[in-house]
This record gives sequence, C-alpha cells and structure tokens, in this order.
Amino acid sequence: MPTSPVVPGFVRSAAVVNEEIRALWARSGGVLTPEGQREYERLLVEWAAAVRVDVAEAA
Repeated sequence: MPTSPVVPGFVRSAAVVNEEIRALWARSGGVLTPEGQREYERLLVEWAAAVRVDVAEAA
C-alpha cells in the first residue's frame, strides 16, 4: 500500500498516520527492509507533527 505524499502545509491526523505505521509493520512481518525503515522514519516525523497540531488545537 503506497503512502500519501507529504504536502507542505497539510498535516494528516495522528490517527491516520498511526494506522499507516501499523499497516507498514503488519505488512513487514515485524522486520523492516532498508526502504521500510526509511518509510517508518518518515511516518514517525509526520506522526509527531500531527500530534503537535492536535495538542495545539486542543489548547
């Protein structure tokens, strides 16, 4: 399942990104290839940005 490209100024919700992270791990069987590792790291950065937006909106 290809991931959505990151669009500057647009942040997907943390829940959406988290689901994509879970799907990546499920597809990998718990062992990431180097490409999977890069995707995971990109998703973690996106997830952290989404969490910051969620917290800022809640405040």
